[in-house]
Amino acid sequence: MCIRWFHLGLLAYFMCFAYADEFHSRFLLPRSVKSTKTNSAEQTTEYWMTKAQSILADKLEESSRLNTNRAKNIILFLGDGMSVHTITSTRAMLGDVSEKIFFQEFPYTGLSKTYAIDKGVPDSASTATAYLSGVKGNYGTIGVTAEVPKYDCELSADESKHTESIAKWAQDAGKWAGLVTTATVTHASPAGVYAHTSQRAWENDAEIINDGCSADVNVDIARQLVEWPVGKGLRVIMGGGRRNFIDASDVDEEGIEGKRTDGRNLTAEWLADKLKQGAGAEYVWNKEGLWNVDLNETEYLLGLFSSKHCPYHGELEREGLSDSVPSLSEMTEAAIELLSKSEQGYFLFVEGAKIDMGHHSNRAHLALEETAEFARAVELARELTNEEDTLIVVTADHSHTMTMNGYPSRDADVFGLAPVLADDGLPYTILSYANGPGYSKTFSKKTGRRDLSDADFTDPKYKYMATVPLKSETHGGDDVGVFASGPYAHYFTGNYEQTNIPALMAFAANIGPFANLAVALQEEDCKSEDENFL
Repeated sequence: MCIRWFHLGLLAYFMCFAYADEFHSRFLLPRSVKSTKTNSAEQTTEYWMTKAQSILADKLEESSRLNTNRAKNIILFLGDGMSVHTITSTRAMLGDVSEKIFFQEFPYTGLSKTYAIDKGVPDSASTATAYLSGVKGNYGTIGVTAEVPKYDCELSADESKHTESIAKWAQDAGKWAGLVTTATVTHASPAGVYAHTSQRAWENDAEIINDGCSADVNVDIARQLVEWPVGKGLRVIMGGGRRNFIDASDVDEEGIEGKRTDGRNLTAEWLADKLKQGAGAEYVWNKEGLWNVDLNETEYLLGLFSSKHCPYHGELEREGLSDSVPSLSEMTEAAIELLSKSEQGYFLFVEGAKIDMGHHSNRAHLALEETAEFARAVELARELTNEEDTLIVVTADHSHTMTMNGYPSRDADVFGLAPVLADDGLPYTILSYANGPGYSKTFSKKTGRRDLSDADFTDPKYKYMATVPLKSETHGGDDVGVFASGPYAHYFTGNYEQTNIPALMAFAANIGPFANLAVALQEEDCKSEDENFL
């Protein structure tokens, strides 16, 4: 009790100190007001002392009122490939590297280790297994233990090797579950919610057959989404990937052929199954259709807004697609509105998938635009939910090889050139990659390193400098950030295995293998004390 009063006393002191100084206390400025890069106050000692006092006041206040409510709802936001460098560069793109994007304002931050069992640098499949089911797997596999190697046709179908995702734990507890992604809904990350496979590319039956396996023994990911219990029970499914649900002899609403070879239309089958149950279900394929859905009367929603992946966020407006394809924020809003009808709560997985895809092509501009939209979706979700009963966790599956370098000034265009020339007398970009297709923009077989003085960095599709030539840039192996807000968010601090993330979320919601864990641990402690006493 004395310690608590001491903390409260310190809190009052620090808050008074923070309020007394008008230079740049966060408490004195509206949230929308940004500091300027030429703020003369930053040149003073008082500015930094005041800023530190403000942060200390925040920390003391947080420690005095830890949220130990049970989480009714859990939302996991996954920025695919959203490295720490990506977040920092996005801040620079938005105006000032000293600022924070929304989820960096969350009170608790940690780092997770992303390696796969067989590789130090993972992919989005093995990491999905980790942060959704709490088990590390092999590179390229989804929802299976590390006993299953990639491409293994037999072990992939062995149910004893399948893992359980937090979506299943939520469903078993009577909660609703759903997913939103800007990739195909059968892609590696969202598939971790419901699928089990030794090859992430098996999104339709044709891919399984092409790899020499049986499409009867090995059920493709699209079929698992429609037929298997967890996928079948998802209340919200939104993203791209129509082609994986229809046969090659069929075309979708935009006249694009499917990929399946079994003659099935899984979209129609999904809708028929729900209507057979007497459930209110809707399938939509464009933004107009989504807006026309009466979410109050809808229990199941399937939205497939592209044949392949959804367009990049920046391209929605540049290519005139904003009226036909919903943004990540818009899909997130619809998902929360539908899932919020569940009296027992819900689990929602939201993926900003194209951060990763922008990086793979060395198109940094597209990747950072995606990150900014991802942050907007997180902010919207926090506004639509109550911090007292809804835990929001933001993280990435892995990093990328992009760095921000070259000592640029605070007001420099992050997409431009570093302020000084390299030792070879040529300019270089502030953003660059260790490898990838941008190599062709970096080096010439005839002249060596290219002169980028006249390069058009205003082109969002510009491929940035890369040191090693690859058709697709690789992932990075560094740890990624974890940002948490809501019940038990304070548990997400520190450096830990990526597999801890679903465990902590499940504990907060009292579901799955971690239900009643606090009671069990308390009983174990009491038992140990009794034994020691005797």
